[in-house]
Amino acid sequence: MLNEERRRAIQEIIGHEGRGLVRELARRLHTSQVTIRKDLEILHNHGLVQRTHGGALPVQAGALLDPSLREKEKQHRKEKQRIGKAAADLVKEGESVLLDSGTTTTAVARAVRDRGRLTVITNAVNISAELSGTPIEVILTGGTLRENSFSLVGPLAEETLHRLSADILFLGVDGLDVHFGATTPNVQEASVNRVMVEIARRTVVVCDSSKFGRRSLSLITPLSGVHEVITDSKIPKGDLRVLTEAGIKVTIV
Repeated sequence: MLNEERRRAIQEIIGHEGRGLVRELARRLHTSQVTIRKDLEILHNHGLVQRTHGGALPVQAGALLDPSLREKEKQHRKEKQRIGKAAADLVKEGESVLLDSGTTTTAVARAVRDRGRLTVITNAVNISAELSGTPIEVILTGGTLRENSFSLVGPLAEETLHRLSADILFLGVDGLDVHFGATTPNVQEASVNRVMVEIARRTVVVCDSSKFGRRSLSLITPLSGVHEVITDSKIPKGDLRVLTEAGIKVTIV
């Protein structure tokens, strides 16, 4: 079987069955697991499958999914709490902190409540509510409310952000593909996030390990726009190596 024929066969199996495991694909296609891994990496890099630990999923799986904030809150709670605390340790009194919407950035907001005099800029209505009644000055961007994420998006949000600057951005993502970048399912959300990356002196991606190897619909920033990643200990070793080699600091909680 030629390389292209084998890769087409892999795509068909994954598309039909909803997933493909390396060892099973190797058995069915009468080749080595090393060859299958190389095939999956090539298909993944071309956006044709979604690489996961031990195999791959159809690229459609997760690319357009946009679960609500309430649904996300149920997932990986302990990891998000630890990530939030580690993120708060990076914040110094007097700094301006930029938080995008999401459950992990909400955990960051909860962790910085007692960090003294800060300015927090956010497009997340729920985060502004979390910080109300604290000494923290909160700047809400304005914009059009996305009910799914409690975030404010659109031209008004982007215009407000363009007039501000931040010492540090904590960026929550729906997918972090080390060969592509940080992504989110919503185009408007991604546009606001890109402005956040532009105006921040330092960008720190905060995400649990389940976000690695996932590529969502809209690119926020390639790895070149990321300075640091805070995640949990289940980060794939290959992704950790790529991040480190790219000069990105990785904090594991």
